[in-house]
Amino acid sequence: MDMKKRITLELRNRSPAEIVELVVDNSRSADGEVEGLTDALTELEFLSMVNVGLSSLAKLPSLPKLHKLELSDNNLSGSLETLSEKCPNLTYLNLSGNKIKELSNVEALQNLKSLQSLDLFNCEITSLEDYRESVFELLPQVTYLDGFDQEDNEAPDSEADDEDEDGEDGAAPTRDYDEEDDEDEDEDGSEGGEVGLSFQVNRNDQDDDDDDDEFGEEEDDQAGIQGEKRKREVDDEGEDDEDDEED
Repeated sequence: MDMKKRITLELRNRSPAEIVELVVDNSRSADGEVEGLTDALTELEFLSMVNVGLSSLAKLPSLPKLHKLELSDNNLSGSLETLSEKCPNLTYLNLSGNKIKELSNVEALQNLKSLQSLDLFNCEITSLEDYRESVFELLPQVTYLDGFDQEDNEAPDSEADDEDEDGEDGAAPTRDYDEEDDEDEDEDGSEGGEVGLSFQVNRNDQDDDDDDDEFGEEEDDQAGIQGEKRKREVDDEGEDDEDDEED
């Protein structure tokens, strides 16, 4: 698909002034030139034209709010001076996989005063002796070259930072299912413990009642024996009295 048609599809009937991000990767440019982009993209902050066959940026429109530009895997070797004229507020520029061979090719980037991160990975310029030191010296405003600063500290991942910010500003965090399961198990365990304790108390009460019943039966048996003994004694006394009367 050619770049112009791809841009039309990406707009989706929206006004160009509403577009903040635009990606046209892997589309085809006509004669290696930028096409389909206009000065009407006044709010555009992110533009990606990866592998579209660009060999020139001469037709790039004015994009005053553009901060991040992806141009990797094209055929660019020069015309970079256009960037400082049309995109003066760039902070990130990816030119990896292009035909940039000499320091003079990137010298035009000196006028991009806000440029913080520059990627020239997989360009022939990276094979030059003292490549990194030379680029940092030529472009003192650049903090990260090919993803690392002068002390070889890796550049922060902007996408990860954005995700962190979204997480902080978004909805309240949800609890983990594992934590909920543990709490449910704890509650079930507590209920089970209470049931078990109640059963134990009831069982003890029942045992006490059984002991009382057995003790009561023993008392009744003992009383019955004593009653029979007393009855026999009375009967014996009655017999003795009758014998005395006969005498």
